Amino acid sequence: MSSMSSVAGLSKYITTLPKTKFSICGMLIISFLIGGLYNLIDSSTAVGFIEDIILGGIFGLIVYGIPSIMSGALNQQTISVVHGINLKIKHSMFLSVLSMTILGVIIVAGGVISHIFNIDIYLNSMLFACVLIYGFNTLVFWTTSKVRFITAAITGFIQPVLILTMYTILTFLFIDTSFLGPAIIQITVKALIAAIIFVMAIYAFISVIASPFNKNLGIGVLDLLSLFIAHMNEGSNSLEGLFENMSEAIDTIVTFVSFKTEQGIKALFISPSVHPGPLGDLGGSNMPTILANKFDHFTMVAHGPSTHDFNPIAVSEIDKVEDSVRRGLQKVEYAPNASKFVRYTAEKANIGVQMFNDGMVILSTFAPEAVDDIEFGVGLTMMAQSRSHCNVKDSVIVDCHNSFTAESGEILPGNSEVFQLIDVIDTINPNQERYKIKVGCYEDSMQPLGKQEGIGDSGIKTMIIEVDNQRTAYVLFDSNNMEIGFRQEIIDAVSDLEIDEIEVMTTDTHTVNTLSRGYNPIGIAKRAEIIEHVKISIKEAINDLEKVEVGTGTEKIVNLNTFGPKNSTELISTISSVVAVSKIIAPVLFITALLIVFIWIFFGGL
Repeated sequence: MSSMSSVAGLSKYITTLPKTKFSICGMLIISFLIGGLYNLIDSSTAVGFIEDIILGGIFGLIVYGIPSIMSGALNQQTISVVHGINLKIKHSMFLSVLSMTILGVIIVAGGVISHIFNIDIYLNSMLFACVLIYGFNTLVFWTTSKVRFITAAITGFIQPVLILTMYTILTFLFIDTSFLGPAIIQITVKALIAAIIFVMAIYAFISVIASPFNKNLGIGVLDLLSLFIAHMNEGSNSLEGLFENMSEAIDTIVTFVSFKTEQGIKALFISPSVHPGPLGDLGGSNMPTILANKFDHFTMVAHGPSTHDFNPIAVSEIDKVEDSVRRGLQKVEYAPNASKFVRYTAEKANIGVQMFNDGMVILSTFAPEAVDDIEFGVGLTMMAQSRSHCNVKDSVIVDCHNSFTAESGEILPGNSEVFQLIDVIDTINPNQERYKIKVGCYEDSMQPLGKQEGIGDSGIKTMIIEVDNQRTAYVLFDSNNMEIGFRQEIIDAVSDLEIDEIEVMTTDTHTVNTLSRGYNPIGIAKRAEIIEHVKISIKEAINDLEKVEVGTGTEKIVNLNTFGPKNSTELISTISSVVAVSKIIAPVLFITALLIVFIWIFFGGL
């Protein structure tokens, strides 16, 4: 699996949390169960099975449940007052119920130990649990809410302090009126020292993982994480502002084919050497839909040769692609002639070729083998080679992006696949006969299918090109690649329709990559429904066939702000290395801190 796949895969941990009312109900129920279970285990208070559960449950409800609900509301308000992000009330309540559950597990475990060894460690168990949830809350606030460490550390005290305060009041009123004497001072000192030890371990851990980001990229890892979560939860594009600090301006190209009737442009087939990433709605992730919607006619935006190095850093950068296409359209010369669609193969490389006026389209795929993006330099080589070999003005290279596995790798200079692509281009017949041309189009959002099935906003777009009674279907899914083997399944399923050739492509949109998987290729689920949409689109496009003239174009895109070859690789490698190092550092650091805190609380001299 590529580094980008590993990084994108982290998004699966961003999940939809339960509604506030469910978290509150959960805290009431769980706190009652914690208290009842502990009282049932603690033989020193046994008065009867039902009575133990009820009395203990009421105690748990008052000491654990009510303070946790209060902390859920107070945490959210505190973070909001200091202009923190991401912590909505449902998030805060879920954090409180999770923290209270951790506390309950430790307290019940302490009760079991107390019962077995006939010792009383209830108070120490509660202190240890409160220190643990204090550190946990502090870590969550600091890493996700874009607040300062001291703010997160102070806010983290709210839940454990409320719980300990409620326990102190209840103990003083109903159990031991001397509890507010010297004992409470000792408990406070013990808890504070333990909290400082644990929170310093958290500070040290974050400082270690933040250093590579500051040094290599000049960005804060907590800003990156907080804004990333904001995008996943709320669709915020604030992360683009962070990308601007590490962006690099590049020059690239966009190629296209334009089909025109007497009424004007009927269809536009665009292949920009700009990558539709990185994920969600950030940068150019939804470029295939955004760019297509900028034109008033049917527009297909295929995947040109480009990798994540060419991810635009902001949605606004897509305007530069549009401007280049519009400039190119003003220069297009149209003629009513095209060649038939012909396939060529060399080793694993497969291309479908069709000549249009004084240009050509090359649809490149390695199916049934699995590969990922074709690098821009490789695409330029293919363009130069095909223009020279076939004596054409424009060569529209399309990475069909239609055969994926988790181990798929990019096609980079030096890979054997590069020479296979060059070799297969050399087999193209440059003197193909030209004929009149007809084109029919159809687009479908594919509702109710959506991102869960790997389908982006544009759904499916199909263009039928008829040349000398040969009908070729160009089928484009707004998806990020395609499960290996699904392309052939589609081809086989439409073999009885009124077409002679078909190629199935994906746009490589990264808007679908915000769900359970880092990559989310089409064809993982609901294949039968997807194929039915393909059949309908082909039939409708055939019904739309009409005579057209065709022209091609190539235009430069200047000063496109992207991640850039250096920064893109640096970001991916930095995240990957930090994740790898954290797997080692985090257990060592936190286990050591927990052991010190445990020894201090249970065996300390106070």
